[in-house]
Amino acid sequence: MNNPLPVLKPADFASDQDVRWCPGCGDYSILAQMKKMLPELGLPPEQIVFVSGIGCSSRFPYYMNTYGMHSIHGRAPAFATGLRITRPELKVFVITGDGDALSIGGNHFLHLVRRNVDVTLVLFNNRIYGLTKGQYSPTSPEGQVTKSTPMGSVDHPLNPIMVALAAGATFIARSVDSQVKHLADTLYRAAQHRGTSVVEVYQNCNVFNDGAWDYAKNRATREETTLELEHGKPMIFGANRDKGIRLNGLTPEVVDLKSGIAQDDLLFHDEQADTTLVHLLARMRHPEFPEPIGVFRAVQRPIFEEQLRGQVEKAREIAGPGDLNALFHSGETWQVS
Repeated sequence: MNNPLPVLKPADFASDQDVRWCPGCGDYSILAQMKKMLPELGLPPEQIVFVSGIGCSSRFPYYMNTYGMHSIHGRAPAFATGLRITRPELKVFVITGDGDALSIGGNHFLHLVRRNVDVTLVLFNNRIYGLTKGQYSPTSPEGQVTKSTPMGSVDHPLNPIMVALAAGATFIARSVDSQVKHLADTLYRAAQHRGTSVVEVYQNCNVFNDGAWDYAKNRATREETTLELEHGKPMIFGANRDKGIRLNGLTPEVVDLKSGIAQDDLLFHDEQADTTLVHLLARMRHPEFPEPIGVFRAVQRPIFEEQLRGQVEKAREIAGPGDLNALFHSGETWQVS
């Protein structure tokens, strides 16, 4: 008879390593909410793996009392894919940053998402390269002055939500490091999803890009500058809940509910809707619009590793279990004398 799993607490998922991020870094909040969420999954620490690439965020596995791998710059999705294929009983998280995932790792990010590997990818977006001391990143806004762009960046920034959508992501969400309850709830939703779940987290780098997300983090402004998505509910925002999002043809617009516009006239959020809605939401950016946070999309389609293992089993049924020695001596072989 199996012993029941003991009741776990956040502290059970904390390693004995000193957390070495800069004081005030938003990474601390993401770490805390991850540890707070994990007991809700009902999995023992030895059944969970954190895989990271390179960057400040990628120190994450050291601070978790689980299995983990600090891998190669941008290649965490490849390691996670191999792990899920060979050890399907494990719950796998990929921890990455905007530079790690969208620059050198852009190719690996796209293929993880399009394959729909059953992993949860958390993308820390601080719009800067922090570990290498303040160069502009793929998400830095145009005109950003950094050590590598002293006259301002001329690159158009990538939008992680739109990249994930273009690759066919089955779960896409966004949260903010300082909105701790929202962040924990979003991470839980993502971890429960079967398939690739992508969570972008607006994260503050208080040393090299302090204040990049102030409009979404500041208690005095965030109700006016963010829109919390709720499935099946109208898109309403504002400190007094008196503003909404309405479609004008195919274009979203901000409307004043005090002007007589009814809630039924607003755009309603649907996590399973056509990707057109997600595209519209992903393009809503401050200051013209409030920026959506929450779950943009949550749909189901076949999981890559299950299909792959199905093919392996089918091949065994047709050709037998196989013999490695026989394989080496079959087909087009030759000897070099």
